[in-house]
Amino acid sequence: MAINVAEIDAVLKKEIETLDQPLIVEDTGTVLEVGDGITRIYGLGKCMAGELLEFENGEVGMALNLEENSIGAVVLGNYLTITEGQSVRRTGRLVEVPVGPKMLGRVVDVLGRPIDGLGPIETTRTRPVESPAPGIAVRQSVAVPLQTGIKAIDSMIPIGRGQRELIIGDRGTGKTAVAIDAIINQKGKDVICVYVAIGQKASTLAGVVQKLKATGAMEYTVVVSATANIPAPMQFLAPYAGCTIAEYFMYEEYRDTLCVYDDLSKQAAAYRQLSLLLRRPPGREAYPGDVFYLHSRLLERSARLAIRYVIADKSLEAADAGVNGKVYWPHQREHAKEELAKLPNKDQLGLVRYRKSGGSLTALPIVETQGGEVSAYIPTNVISITDGQIYLVPDLFFAGVRPAVDVGISVSRVGGAAQIKAMKQVAGKIKLSLAQYRELEAFSQLGTELDPISQSQLDRGARIVELFKQPQYQPADVIDQVLAIFAVDRGYCDSVKVADVPKFEQAFLRFMKEKKTALRNELAKKRELTAEIETGIKAALEEFKKTF
Repeated sequence: MAINVAEIDAVLKKEIETLDQPLIVEDTGTVLEVGDGITRIYGLGKCMAGELLEFENGEVGMALNLEENSIGAVVLGNYLTITEGQSVRRTGRLVEVPVGPKMLGRVVDVLGRPIDGLGPIETTRTRPVESPAPGIAVRQSVAVPLQTGIKAIDSMIPIGRGQRELIIGDRGTGKTAVAIDAIINQKGKDVICVYVAIGQKASTLAGVVQKLKATGAMEYTVVVSATANIPAPMQFLAPYAGCTIAEYFMYEEYRDTLCVYDDLSKQAAAYRQLSLLLRRPPGREAYPGDVFYLHSRLLERSARLAIRYVIADKSLEAADAGVNGKVYWPHQREHAKEELAKLPNKDQLGLVRYRKSGGSLTALPIVETQGGEVSAYIPTNVISITDGQIYLVPDLFFAGVRPAVDVGISVSRVGGAAQIKAMKQVAGKIKLSLAQYRELEAFSQLGTELDPISQSQLDRGARIVELFKQPQYQPADVIDQVLAIFAVDRGYCDSVKVADVPKFEQAFLRFMKEKKTALRNELAKKRELTAEIETGIKAALEEFKKTF
């Protein structure tokens, strides 16, 4: 049989010309060793720090150490299925998590995969877990309250939207309870919440999720689970994943968000474990030297973004677009005025708020102390990064004062800027009164007879303490808080037995809602104690005391 070489040559050329197979070049490496969630990989010469890696068996990892002859990576999954000699592929992407409105109401793992049995999350948007914090020029001062619903906090240690307020205390002093109450109190306040559970028991987290569902808080909450039974690398990455999910709502939907990191001392322990396995240099108390950076680069991402402006019609309060299609930050105001002066119809135009702007991310990191030692390494680190701390002490907790807030060491560095005016008016001196009460209480235990002024301070302080006792999962409306504090601080409870203060408070608030509705509504509308409103509240208290 004769072979027609020319025909074969023509067919091959035609096939080559019509071949539409894209050239795929993959950068692959080999696993040298694996153990305790850490792998050492040979190859991958062009790998980036923080890059997502894919192992031969389908597991994924994150490159952390870029060394001369190898790469140290952490496995974000089951490292027991990875063996020496397996191939590893670069993805060209940094570690990222899915984001979007569909995440609300779901419980997800560190990589954003649903673990609540409610099916897949339908979202195509992702954001890298590590991203830079907003700069000074694009921030504005914290001046809008984030009400926790906890009387002791909203009156004495107020939290503002965009603030970072540390919750610190020994184990079992109610730190998580404070954070969960704050989440529950955001119902109807247009705040998106993210709760990150790090190193907790799965049963504890299940109880938290159940309580959030029962109170209707899961509708606006995302829960990121990194429980104690998962490897250390996942616990290390969990807070960044939660922060990234919250950032989507701040940056892209211009919403206020609240992120709870529960707790960062367990994240530091997980980071210590994987860092020492990666042979990173240990620092103070055998922690890696960059553990401060671990928490600072997370908490610095909290901010209240500035309002931006567009050039638009002066009659508008806010606009979706400007006449020249540009959006200006506050620090660009002078430049915007120059551009406005060049426009022909400049008299009708002005700088108008851009509707798609604003948004905030408030952080409530939790840190556990050992034996009340707030001067230990991790607590002092986080205290120096945050804008204040709420310190919970065992002595008060076991004495029945819950939340067990120590007013002496607890502080908010934002202060009255994060309170409504009515709360500032009634609670201005209450922290001082409570601190004086604690001093007098210790003095009176010696059996010393007190003068009448000191005795009255002691009696008033005891009633304030009783007022600030609050059951878990029952956040109080800020107007109710103002009315209750007004009654106690102005002496209307002095004749009431200390044990009866809670009954007095409940009955008085019910009286205001049912009998003095107009007065209460006026206070809620103005959010300020005008002379007229204050006179009305005093008259209402006198009337109420006759029937109590």
